[in-house]
Amino acid sequence: MPKNMIKVICEKEIAYDSFDHLNPRGTRKDNSRNRRFNVKLYNLFPDKIVKILDLGCSGGGFVNDCINDGHIAVGLEGSDYSKKMNRASWAIIPNSLFTCDIAKDFSILNDGKLMKFDVITAWEVFEHIKKEDLPQLFDNMKKHLTESGFFVGSISTLPDVDSGGNVFHQTVEPKEWWLTIFEKYGFHVLNNYLDYFNGQYIRSPKDVSGSFNVVLSLTNEIPQPPRRTFQSRLLDKWIGSKAQRYLNRFIAGDL
Repeated sequence: MPKNMIKVICEKEIAYDSFDHLNPRGTRKDNSRNRRFNVKLYNLFPDKIVKILDLGCSGGGFVNDCINDGHIAVGLEGSDYSKKMNRASWAIIPNSLFTCDIAKDFSILNDGKLMKFDVITAWEVFEHIKKEDLPQLFDNMKKHLTESGFFVGSISTLPDVDSGGNVFHQTVEPKEWWLTIFEKYGFHVLNNYLDYFNGQYIRSPKDVSGSFNVVLSLTNEIPQPPRRTFQSRLLDKWIGSKAQRYLNRFIAGDL
């Protein structure tokens, strides 16, 4: 394998039995990104090239943004729809986006060595995994997190069944259930980091009804997030708000 070539070794390259592959929706149209989240993320690692793994990367827009900002990012997607269609960022960064069933064992290698990531993300992904497959997913996360790394993402608590009866959300549980299962498998919930991100994520309840955000680590000893100014708090509330979206539509003449 050539030097500095990223490679994914996985038990299953595609989640063949998942409705997200059999009847692709998210991977067919989603390409979520949020510049303010990226800036907040990088500020947690001053003067460092951050290594980021995005699970369920869909169109790969978030991964592409991270790479363009000078960091190292890898995206894994259970369906091969975007890859086959050369859609979105799959046409731009094909060596950083891979198909992989994240509910099965996988390893990401760089120059033949296991990659460890400072941050692992997953946006509206966990609920698509069957309960019996969650332990393997958590093991995969633990394998690829640095000691001071953390996970940040969003999880839906609502059912998702299309008109044809296809069940997309395999694990539908309330937030409290998820927090308990994370703790059971050795993850610490970092509520102070939720305050730091302050609603600015790639996906959040303002984007997806019935979802919640969570930040997890394998230790309580990761660095504390920087303190935010009053101006920063106000900006967080404004960006992506209904008022801002309404103003943008008004300026664009869509109202």
